[in-house]
Amino acid sequence: MAKSVSANIVIIGSGISGVAAAHRLLNAGFQHVRILEATARSGGRIKTGKLGDNIVEIGANWIHGPCEENPVFCLARKYGLLDPESLTPENQAMDVGGHPPWVPNYYTSSGQKLNAEDMNPAKEMFAELLIESSEFQSQGGEPCASVGDFIRSEMHQRAAEKWKETDATTRSLRLCAITNMLKVECCVNGSHSMDEVGLGAFGLYETLPGLDCTFPGGYEGLIKNLMSELPTGLVTYNQPVHCVHWNNTEKKQNPVIIECDAGERIAADHVIVTVPLGYLKKHHSALFRPPLPLHKLHSVQRLGFGTNNKIFVEFDSPWWDADCEVIYLLWEDEDVMLDEVPDVQRSWIKKLFGFTVLKPTERYGHVLCGWIAGHESEYMETVSEQEVTQNVTQLIRRFTGNPTITPRRILRSQWFHDPWTCGSYSYPGKGCSVQDLENMMEPLPTKGSQAHPLQVLFAGEATHPCYYSTVHGALLTGWREADRLISHYSSISPSELHKSKL
Repeated sequence: MAKSVSANIVIIGSGISGVAAAHRLLNAGFQHVRILEATARSGGRIKTGKLGDNIVEIGANWIHGPCEENPVFCLARKYGLLDPESLTPENQAMDVGGHPPWVPNYYTSSGQKLNAEDMNPAKEMFAELLIESSEFQSQGGEPCASVGDFIRSEMHQRAAEKWKETDATTRSLRLCAITNMLKVECCVNGSHSMDEVGLGAFGLYETLPGLDCTFPGGYEGLIKNLMSELPTGLVTYNQPVHCVHWNNTEKKQNPVIIECDAGERIAADHVIVTVPLGYLKKHHSALFRPPLPLHKLHSVQRLGFGTNNKIFVEFDSPWWDADCEVIYLLWEDEDVMLDEVPDVQRSWIKKLFGFTVLKPTERYGHVLCGWIAGHESEYMETVSEQEVTQNVTQLIRRFTGNPTITPRRILRSQWFHDPWTCGSYSYPGKGCSVQDLENMMEPLPTKGSQAHPLQVLFAGEATHPCYYSTVHGALLTGWREADRLISHYSSISPSELHKSKL
């Protein structure tokens, strides 16, 4: 690799993948790198906020699989951003398969607290079915189109066989628990319903070992540390991009022109597009001239991108058990195993599966994080904060049977109505395959073209073949596209490099 490379590289988006790409390129000797960011901040879907005095995560919450292979974990450790227990070898060795073994409390809509052991058979059966759902990817020949369809059809059969001796009330409650677990999976996958998640591609997602951990000082600390190592002024904030003109034949030396909303036109050799898939789905036709090739566009459409929002709720004192880590709310009229609410405007709160407990209590006080996905979550964003508070208060009073519980304050995320993200993260939709993820990361112009190579490159969580929807996936794709350019320039001899710049 030449000591310094004078190629002009523009990165669209200052989320973790854009920042990671810039880092890598600068370290490899590229001198002309800049990031264009539509908003006033770096970090994208990594966003830390405050609830009273508490630090809470509006966006990315955990390091999923904190182990040596996870670059987010390694960077967080390097910058000293983690708790000592997150760094222990025992913590890194725990393989939870993406579902941490949290201590649950179960409450029902008639105000009963259930014995968690009674729900274990449902939990185990659901866990088995999730594992089975992910096995079709390697074999093919899946029996139905979606994960939701598969789980429901199998549950009906297995519950009838295995629980025939169980009394009707317990059996019904277990089916309500399955409905709740489907809602949990909607949050995990960022989908409206598990009926929208493709069964054939569900197993493409891979987990890393390690018990998920959080950042005591907030996830944004990672972004701040990375940004502090970049030259000042590298990012231009409040600079939305209107259009990427590629395959520009008039100026041989700059095949890409980036036209900004404010009217500025920036000539570049390469552009790395790191915008969220939600934004791409909505704006691809205006964003690229010429348009995206058809196969790439079809993959953008086939991949799913949904909404998962949080509602943080603070209380004066806890109403859950001291060792409790997650609270599940079971509606007793939901034994039909459907994860969608029939009347979104009147019953959106029924999609909220429950709460995770923010730990340790010494740090957070008594704060719960409610989780809600899908169209109900999108609707939740549109109602007033007062209405959200009212709904959450009524919900908790109903499920605990305690009419005096009153939240001190709440804070919610609103990712669907964020104009630059249009949702939360990606998942493989129905009919999706590994080919779609390969199409997502394919640079333009496509192979075989005689045009100037690697004009438009694509990074971001939705372009990772097995870590989509994660921060480490996003970071790795930023490195991947930077490496693609680095190896392109290392394979060019210095004389050719000189000519290409004349």
